[in-house]
Amino acid sequence: MFAAIPFPPISPNLISWPITIKWYGMGYVAGMLFATWYMKRLVLNAALWGKWAPAMTPKQIDDMFIWMFLGVVGGGRLGYVLFYQPLKYLSQPLDIIKVWDGGMSFHGGFLGVVMACYFYGRGIGTTLDRMLDLGAASVPPALGFVRIANFINAELYGRASDMPWAVIFPGETFGRHPSQIYEALLEGLVLFFVVRVATHRFQALAHPGRASGLFALIYGCSRIFVEFFRVPDSFIGYYAGFVTQGMILSLPLVAVGVWLLWRSKRT
Repeated sequence: MFAAIPFPPISPNLISWPITIKWYGMGYVAGMLFATWYMKRLVLNAALWGKWAPAMTPKQIDDMFIWMFLGVVGGGRLGYVLFYQPLKYLSQPLDIIKVWDGGMSFHGGFLGVVMACYFYGRGIGTTLDRMLDLGAASVPPALGFVRIANFINAELYGRASDMPWAVIFPGETFGRHPSQIYEALLEGLVLFFVVRVATHRFQALAHPGRASGLFALIYGCSRIFVEFFRVPDSFIGYYAGFVTQGMILSLPLVAVGVWLLWRSKRT
């Protein structure tokens, strides 16, 4: 039996006075700023795009920042409301806007970004798949930042474990899988590295849909894998004894990823 690691005494608030800034919110902001910077690096490197012109200009990426913000926050919040607690928010609709109380869904945020890319892309004459490829290459670090914030907040933690890296969270006497760190490594570090290799070594951006296909496939598989170590939401629990809501929502992403990769072969 290994001794678990006590959770470090870190406040969920980065700044508590005179304003409250939470690590969770800082993760989103830092991730979006990195994504904007990295997308500019990609579009300025013409060698990555093959016969295509870059999907956007640096100026257009700056203009798109507000669209990305609305897509991530609006889609993430509505996704959580619809996918996880629709009956609660149907009876308390004003609570939908209380994003500061927590409750965001990656899958909803993903759909929000897709919609933002679609409408903004139509305005600048760029196809959806090419814009999503840019996002796929630049967004993984944001996912990692948010998962680290989840760990600091001691939320969305894993199942009980006696592994040497198990963590004792506040108010508990036993160790748990640090599933937030598992997700940060898979969705943030590994996913970013794989997509970067695809874009910089194999010209994935020259095949519309290939980078976003890799993103959807790897994220979906990573999320399904980590769900085996993560405690599901108490108000949902398990389906059939082991299936979680996160697994169910990730299966369409896996299917979309496979379809995008197959489709990209034609280009």
